[in-house]
Amino acid sequence: MTRSRRDRAAGLLAAPGISAVARRLPRWRGVLTLNYHRVGDWTGQPWDRTLWSATAEAFDAQLAMLAREADVIAPDDVPAALRSGRPGRRVLITFDDGYRDNWEIAFPLLRRHGLAATFFLATGFLDFPHVAWWDELAWMVRRSAAGELAGGGPLPAPLSLRPAEHDATIAALCERYKALPAERAVELLDEVAAQTGAGRCPPSEAAQLWMTWDHARELRDGGMRIGGHTVTHPLLSRVSRERQQEEIAGCARRLADELGEPMRWFAYPVGSRDAFTPATQELLAAQGVELAFSFYGGFGRFAGWQALDVPRVHVGPYHRPQLVFAALVAPRLFARW
Repeated sequence: MTRSRRDRAAGLLAAPGISAVARRLPRWRGVLTLNYHRVGDWTGQPWDRTLWSATAEAFDAQLAMLAREADVIAPDDVPAALRSGRPGRRVLITFDDGYRDNWEIAFPLLRRHGLAATFFLATGFLDFPHVAWWDELAWMVRRSAAGELAGGGPLPAPLSLRPAEHDATIAALCERYKALPAERAVELLDEVAAQTGAGRCPPSEAAQLWMTWDHARELRDGGMRIGGHTVTHPLLSRVSRERQQEEIAGCARRLADELGEPMRWFAYPVGSRDAFTPATQELLAAQGVELAFSFYGGFGRFAGWQALDVPRVHVGPYHRPQLVFAALVAPRLFARW
């Protein structure tokens, strides 16, 4: 289903009259997990704008709909739901990375609606604030005075640096980065820095980008859940088993040190089917992780439940509340964003 057809179908389901019929559709046995990254206004931002999931107003509207139509649960509610096996419209709300707008904007809205969310923190961003690779690629492209990135080496085919093409070029560079081994991915950053003339993004640019540990404690004390997202956000499948162990155990250690809690829940960086391996899952299980979340669409069905591969649905700026409603009443069709 194309996006336009999907949106039209979702709008029809949510229309007055039809929505009342849609609410009577059979409930389903499973958990629909929504994945957000950033909330707020991305206008004029130098960073990767695809990471903004919603404006504050759109997020508020989505939460109002979820509070009205769904059973929003926390990850520690999942075992009881699995044991019961009863159908429902269970939803988990999750955020990745640890951006400060999660605390500034999303947290107050969640509390206003009486809903809980889980925040997966890449602990290195809190300990040593710096710009993440996807945001650094965007920053370099947007600061470039050149007209084109030449292909070859770690770069894909030549890419335009004209302002009108910035978003497409940033998306292509991010996909290239994710496909490379860790060492080659660093080469990509250096090559883009050189060809754009922007240089590497200084850490000072990240001064207000990430939450602090005090913010994380406030989230926890306010009823939110905190999970792990590694230390430095590598694609775990692109690094050695030893490095994976360092990233997973190091993240767990920092969460325990700062929050006094074990790392019970984890989200795979990037989260695509090829972003983690069976070895990754073995390391998580050895660390005591109860649920690990991927990021390639779909919903977690009780039949064939995989605790270390719980699928999540991307929420982006084009997701109106009608689309979230459609996913609640017909996840097999609409939880494929």
